[in-house]
Amino acid sequence: MISKNIEKALQQQIALEAYSSAYYLSMASWMDVEGFEGTAAFLYKQSDEERMHMLKILHFINDNDGHAVVPQMDAPPVTFENYHNCFQRILEQEQSVTASIHSLVNMSLTEKDHAANNFLQWYVFEQIEEEKQVKTILNKLKIIGNDGPGLYLLDNELGKLAGPVIGVSAADGA
Repeated sequence: MISKNIEKALQQQIALEAYSSAYYLSMASWMDVEGFEGTAAFLYKQSDEERMHMLKILHFINDNDGHAVVPQMDAPPVTFENYHNCFQRILEQEQSVTASIHSLVNMSLTEKDHAANNFLQWYVFEQIEEEKQVKTILNKLKIIGNDGPGLYLLDNELGKLAGPVIGVSAADGA
């Protein structure tokens, strides 16, 4: 059985993961409109991944005799300063998620909730991967600068990382 303190903290994490998903989705849409289709595909995939993170927590709460609630949240921004700024904002968002996960781990240790602690370890390692990926992109952007051909190549590289994007486009007749 999950403690009320852990359940409440995990509910806040659900809200943070949901916002991250919406944030990535908003950036993906902006990138799409700006002509960076590869980066948009990468960010659409990241949005789906953040939603999956949210769902894992939701199920964990429900599976441990709690009741997860779908959060209400503020809308993310819809426009961004530039390509570089998007990835700087992503890093800041991921660092916020990491800090929240670490706080949850500390709480699980204090409350001796071994199930929650074990569950959260996946997130600890996932955040290492998430931050590393964004830092790598930011390092490439430092090298590229505002070079159009360099951004074009990075956009293609991120598109390849995304793989096929699941969804419906207007071209599909939906």
